[in-house]
Amino acid sequence: MQWGPRTGEVVATAVAGLGLAFAVLVVDPVGQVLVGGAALLLLGLAAQDALLRPRVRTGPDGVTVRALAGPTTIAWPHVRARVRVQRRWGMRARTLELEDRSDDAVLVVLGRRELGTDPETVAEVLQAGGAAG
Repeated sequence: MQWGPRTGEVVATAVAGLGLAFAVLVVDPVGQVLVGGAALLLLGLAAQDALLRPRVRTGPDGVTVRALAGPTTIAWPHVRARVRVQRRWGMRARTLELEDRSDDAVLVVLGRRELGTDPETVAEVLQAGGAAG
């Protein structure tokens, strides 16, 4: 199985970034800095999401997580997947924490946008895969 950002969200982010990039041409100098910075951020986020698809992939040897620094594979016996729920400013945010319980001590935290689905669903699949492996 594999999980990654939804294609529609990646395209929408890229389109919004391009729209802001074109808007730089019609705003005042201060606005150019602000709008240009926002355009760069959105285009960079869209590029990262497109390049790192799928973000999480399971295989016979374990769970592979793709990041800009390179892929990290955690063997099934060492995978610990759990969901952390945090409240900030009145909103709940759920994140998936993947931990390598071996000597490497890797911790990867991914949210709903990066996974393209609810982190709880991914955690259940990973826990079942670890039990089967």
